[in-house]
Amino acid sequence: MSQIQDIAVTKKDGVSVFTFGEPEPTRGIDFINTMQCYSKGKWYEPPFLPDAISRLFQLSPHHASAIILKRNLLTDAFVPNKYLSRSAFSGMVFDLLVFGNAYCEIVKTKVNTPYQIRHAMALYTRRGLEDDQFFWVPLVKDYVEFENQVVQIRQPDFNQEIYGLPEYLGAMQSAALNHASTVFRMRYYRNGSHAGFILYMSGNLDNDSLQNIKQQLEKSRGQNNFKNMVVHSPNGKKGDIELIPIAEVGAKDEFLNIKNVTRDDILASHRVPPQLLGMVPPNGSGFGDVSKAMESFYQLEIKPLTKMFEEVNDVIGQQIISFELPALQ
Repeated sequence: MSQIQDIAVTKKDGVSVFTFGEPEPTRGIDFINTMQCYSKGKWYEPPFLPDAISRLFQLSPHHASAIILKRNLLTDAFVPNKYLSRSAFSGMVFDLLVFGNAYCEIVKTKVNTPYQIRHAMALYTRRGLEDDQFFWVPLVKDYVEFENQVVQIRQPDFNQEIYGLPEYLGAMQSAALNHASTVFRMRYYRNGSHAGFILYMSGNLDNDSLQNIKQQLEKSRGQNNFKNMVVHSPNGKKGDIELIPIAEVGAKDEFLNIKNVTRDDILASHRVPPQLLGMVPPNGSGFGDVSKAMESFYQLEIKPLTKMFEEVNDVIGQQIISFELPALQ
């Protein structure tokens, strides 16, 4: 809980004015450190916290769904072979989309030809201080240097050239707000102690009328929620009975506004058409032709990603990774 920082009491009317809570930064994300990839003695650490990035995957359903959609489309278009299995390639795609880095270990025969390509998890793979050197680091004190050649595929970062950086990080503040609003609303309903309104009565009502109103309010619980009640007072005046909401009425719609705005930010960071994620159009409108959206998505997103993975062929000197994209108009 935040502590009170400053208290100022006016001498004139005795009104206490105070502020509470720590100052909140308006820029930056706590799991990113873009200053440098600092050295751990044998390898470089990424400019972000990999554990925090992995936890972000479950932060928003739209964030996770957009990544899974790209992974499924790329895995479906991949042509498996005796060197690289479909499951290993799917893991590489997942790592690239989540961490901005994908690694594969090239296991070669005695005649220096590849016979297997293994997926090295990006969460535990680190680049060494020397060229073409990589380490497997599940724990800081428990590390192993890769004996075989490791190929790194990364999404570029303009701050450094050692590790890739996920391209969706700019929308993670919106994803955090989306998640926080859901958690707040869930706790609000689970709490159960919130009152909806105050029925303020100042008129001259007899005891029987008061008991009747009380009974009708008690009956409105459970299955009778949201029932309307009419109160007739022949000799009453305006203001004798008032319904005073405790919470601001406008706050009821704020939850939907936060969810919609933050959702749009997340989808914009992934550049995924909403109809491809199974979203329902608002107010009975439509998102357009799904086939045309899929065609544009393949051209703008999936096809460039296939080119990134084909870089492995250039390093190995043999075409191992290939794709069969659907026929596009």
